[in-house]
Amino acid sequence: MEKAKTLTFVLMDAPFESSRTATALRVLDEACARGLNVNVFAYEGAVLLPFRHQQPHANAVHGRSVEEEDHPLPREWIAAMISAARERGTEFEWVNCGLCVDERGAGDTIEGVRRGAPADLWKMASNSHNTLVVPTN
Repeated sequence: MEKAKTLTFVLMDAPFESSRTATALRVLDEACARGLNVNVFAYEGAVLLPFRHQQPHANAVHGRSVEEEDHPLPREWIAAMISAARERGTEFEWVNCGLCVDERGAGDTIEGVRRGAPADLWKMASNSHNTLVVPTN
C-alpha cells in the first residue's frame, strides 16, 4: 500500500486577528479529510492557536449569550483535527516554535502539540511532498 502524501504548512498569524487563520484551518481540515498526512509549524503569533486557555465569550453588542454566540476556538479545531487523524490512521503533527512560545508565554497548549525549533520546520519541509507558508502581513 502506498504511503499517504505529506503536506507541511507554516502558520504565522495569531488567533482571531485575520481571516487567513480561519482559511488555513479549513485547508488543514480538508487535507486531513482527504487522507493526507499533515505537518504544521506554528511561528510568531500562530503559537497561540493551540493555547489551552482560550475561552468562548458572549456578544453583548448583539445580546447573545455564550451558548448563542457559539464562538469557534482555534484550539478546538486543532484538537478535532488531531483526533480525526488518529482515527483515520494518518499523521497530524503540530509543532510550535519554542522561541515564539517563550516570547508570548504560550507554553500551555492542548494535548498533541509539541514544542520545537526552526530545525523542525526544515525536517518537515524536507520530508513533505509540498510546503505552504501562510504569511502574516
